[in-house]
Amino acid sequence: MTSGTERPRSRLLPDTAPWRSSRDFRLTWTSGAVTMLGSIFTMTAIPLQIAELTGSPLAVGAVGAAELVPTVLFGLYGGVLADRADRRTVALATEVALAALSALLLANSLLGTPAVWPLYLAAGLAAAVQGLQQPSVDAMIPRLVPQDQLVAAGALLSLRWSIGGLAAPAAAGLLVATAGVPAAYLVDLGTFLLSIALLARVRPVPAERDPEAPPLREFVEGARYVAHRPDLLGTYLADLAATVFALPTALFPFLAAESDATWALGLLYSASAAGSLVAAATGGWTERVHRHGRPVLLSAALVGAATAAAAVAPDLWTVLLCLALAGGGHWIGDTFRSSIWNQSVPDELRGRAAGLELLIGSAGPALGDLRAGGLAARQGIRAALRTGGLLCLGTSAVLAAALPALWRYDQRAHRPDVAPESAP
Repeated sequence: MTSGTERPRSRLLPDTAPWRSSRDFRLTWTSGAVTMLGSIFTMTAIPLQIAELTGSPLAVGAVGAAELVPTVLFGLYGGVLADRADRRTVALATEVALAALSALLLANSLLGTPAVWPLYLAAGLAAAVQGLQQPSVDAMIPRLVPQDQLVAAGALLSLRWSIGGLAAPAAAGLLVATAGVPAAYLVDLGTFLLSIALLARVRPVPAERDPEAPPLREFVEGARYVAHRPDLLGTYLADLAATVFALPTALFPFLAAESDATWALGLLYSASAAGSLVAAATGGWTERVHRHGRPVLLSAALVGAATAAAAVAPDLWTVLLCLALAGGGHWIGDTFRSSIWNQSVPDELRGRAAGLELLIGSAGPALGDLRAGGLAARQGIRAALRTGGLLCLGTSAVLAAALPALWRYDQRAHRPDVAPESAP
């Protein structure tokens, strides 16, 4: 039986059934959108404030180092916590902690001479808190919407990130330029307070089991579960290939300089988000795809091919088009990966699976920047783009051959309302 919200198959617009059928999903989606908006304002303000206070590019770059380790360590424990505690409670408590950190940044920015160390402290603590929070938030979704709406829910969540990634950085930059850094922190604090009010209205999402082992052993249990499922493992590896090899964010300033178009730097940063937004806005087709492993692998191939094409693009506008195509590929991969995780991972392991996803989602872009920057220093910007794109394309082909379970994955085997034998 379906939820009764099925739409005409010819439509490309996103399926809004999860919004209509689940009050708690609407609240959670809106809370996340509000939080993301405010967080982007702070992510824009912190590097700018450090640059103003120190004048050191190294000091600005150190923010990433301050964030990466806490994200990894606390994200792993956050996955265990999501399978032990009430997920709504974890999300709400960590949101309160993040609001307190925003208040700290605001207070420091209002001092006559702001200190630098609170910026690093807040960045590291915020990364740790978000590492604790994200697995619980991700693991909540399958408990908030019907089984047959999980693909649509994943598409709507990706749409949220696409809209925010495109619009929020420009708005944040404008606000900081006109009203100063404290205004950005004030906006962030206000969005957290609104988000807390929304999350407080979501029903509890308690764990469906009692903890039976120490946290480290439980994490190992979750990692062992993923390792013994080639289809699930393949989703992580495809994501890692796309971010390590074909997410050339570190090269954007140099691409703009190479084209004598520093004015286009913002366009380079937003091109991927624009492509994701177009894919999300026309993503109604995703609900009619049943073999979800195939678009995971094909989207990674698209990301690689588009990145390699950017290396030989004759002008900046073609580069932007290629980056937008890669962004659309990232959106497709994210949508179907989340569907596989939400539909096929048992609820008692879902938090730990989300913790592993957070680990890869954090490490992949950082390693990608390191790879792209190092290769560009030795062989040039275009070579770094071309090599990364071809490596991503080749890796997706290897994964398709080495992990047939992912290529054959059929979501109808995990839906009680559709018979698996009906697959063509």
